[in-house]
Amino acid sequence: MPHRNRSALPALCLSLLFTSAFSVQAADAPAPATEKPAERQPLPERSQEDADALQRQIPREEQQQLQAGSDSFLALWKPANTAEPEGVVIIVPGAGESADWPQAIAPLRRKLPDANWGTLSLSLPDVSVDTLPPRVIEAPKAAVDTSSKEGSTAAKPIEQAASAEAEGTDPAVVPGADEQDKTDAKRIFDRIDAAVAFAQTQSARSVVVLGHGTGAWWAARYVSEKQPAQVQKLVMVAGKTPPGRQPDLQQLAPTLKLPTADVFYQDGAQDRKNALERVQAAKRAKNDGYKQVSLKTLPGNSAAEHEQLYRRIRGWLSPQPTRD
Repeated sequence: MPHRNRSALPALCLSLLFTSAFSVQAADAPAPATEKPAERQPLPERSQEDADALQRQIPREEQQQLQAGSDSFLALWKPANTAEPEGVVIIVPGAGESADWPQAIAPLRRKLPDANWGTLSLSLPDVSVDTLPPRVIEAPKAAVDTSSKEGSTAAKPIEQAASAEAEGTDPAVVPGADEQDKTDAKRIFDRIDAAVAFAQTQSARSVVVLGHGTGAWWAARYVSEKQPAQVQKLVMVAGKTPPGRQPDLQQLAPTLKLPTADVFYQDGAQDRKNALERVQAAKRAKNDGYKQVSLKTLPGNSAAEHEQLYRRIRGWLSPQPTRD
């Protein structure tokens, strides 16, 4: 009996050896390929979501789908309430605003048809440079760590700022921002071009571009760079320069070559100061076509505030002949 147990021992060891070797080979074998996760579709632009919401809310007869390059976009159209319209006002909303934004945009697009002007309010695409980071403040030299223990060559943000300052460059400039600005401008200008073309199909005797907030800056830049012969007037309402954009509205507005109404609210000290600088620059440039319209906000009475804005713009667009 003991002899039989000794003869079985080598066989048991050999079996364990083969089992161990198989386990090692299995561990070294590559894991079976798994299916790649489906690529996530890019999220729609916020402006497109706003336009989709408007399509569900606005009467279908007011909706126009216009084509600008490869973009199809929503514009809201209201013809003038007369057989002999003065023309068409193309409304350019500001950042974060829709084609039917309740502040200024919607009241004007609905009221101006009663003053013999058709209105075409645009949906603008999302733009990316409007959220440029703030200027990086150069850190004291002692705070710049150049002896990384890991030997990493990746510069920290604060080191990049110091390096840019040493090289005489602006650390606030984001690489690729210029190209992105050109892309944004082209998309917006293409949409205004499409709106101008639509206005001409309505036999408009006059075409006016009206911008609100940062939309006023885009409208001013459009007429400055493209100088479209089809556009006769520009209206800027509470205009402001988007962050990270050039040229500033202070330099841009007073030099425009077509009649311009600069509507501003005088409640804020900075707004009054900026408006004064613009009108002084227009005088130095002998720009007789530049006119400022000063308004006051009416807290708690938005209807009266919108009526005030509408009347002042209507009066500038269609001045009544003076009586003797």
